Amino acid sequence: MPPFRLCLVVIARDEAPRIARLLDSLRPWVDEMLVLDTGSVDATPQIAAAHGARVEHFRWCEDFSAARNRALELAAADWHLVLDAEEWLIAGGETLQALRELPPDFVGCLSLRDEFHDEGQRREVSQWLSRLLPGAVRYAGRVHEQPQHRLALRQLELLIGHDGYQPERLAAKQGRNRALLLQALQAAPGDAYLHYQLGKDCAVYEEHEPAEAAFARAAELAPDDAPWWTDLVVRRIFGLKRLKRHEAAIAFAEPQMLRCAESPDFFFALGDLLLDFAADEPARGEALLPLIEQAWRACLDLGERPEQAGAVAGRGSHLAARNLALLLDATGREAEASALRAAHPRPA
Repeated sequence: MPPFRLCLVVIARDEAPRIARLLDSLRPWVDEMLVLDTGSVDATPQIAAAHGARVEHFRWCEDFSAARNRALELAAADWHLVLDAEEWLIAGGETLQALRELPPDFVGCLSLRDEFHDEGQRREVSQWLSRLLPGAVRYAGRVHEQPQHRLALRQLELLIGHDGYQPERLAAKQGRNRALLLQALQAAPGDAYLHYQLGKDCAVYEEHEPAEAAFARAAELAPDDAPWWTDLVVRRIFGLKRLKRHEAAIAFAEPQMLRCAESPDFFFALGDLLLDFAADEPARGEALLPLIEQAWRACLDLGERPEQAGAVAGRGSHLAARNLALLLDATGREAEASALRAAHPRPA
């Protein structure tokens, strides 16, 4: 049997500053690169062609699935690697190369490393996404579209970077997904996933009241097996803290202790919430401090869990250790704090 053909499939508009990075990182590892331009007014098509892509055009119709599916139809490969212009290959080219010998009878999951800023610090969050698709698989959903299939999922040693949450990129995209999400929710008001995505979109822009409303609705509607449940819980806890609704956050968090027991992000958010509560109501501090310490020690006991959806790098190591060390310093345990910092240094 001849080797199976692998094509990088991208939809893009006005991505001239980024498209070359993506294409250059993948060109050695794929058989073809297809860029479907959805209406650029910059040099995106010309740059893409200069860096080895086949460029096709599509009239944007406010529907990401329609654009994705047209690009997949044009690519017509055995395997499709679906990426965006603000992403790029960090590691795993050999894994892509090996796909030429594998029948397209499963969906491959890659590890996406998001870069963002939080409280002035650079952070990374990782998630597993189904982006390596057999040729016949197509998407559904106007926004936050998902591939539709009943195939087995297989995690691949494939690491992709993403910097679409940098401040300048967020400003450029503000409002785009919100409008599509609201349209989608008009058609499917009981879709928990859409409410969850709406909450995320609001939270990214520091709009915590509408974010909480969306997260609360998502929590009401979510199925028991929602793979994004823990991420929803963590995001909602942080949002309620920002709104100073500490008791509501605690009431929501307490029943999640068992369900989120393996998540360092959950315990990090819980410790952060309780510390903020103690700072606002010092009379509660004596009762809350042991709980705060327990939460951050739970983070360190669990360690880093990059395979979990929405996992932020450091919450199972140096970020939790930093917060715990500050607490230990404040309670007269400087030697213990110093040892903790030494055991969990911040990465260079």
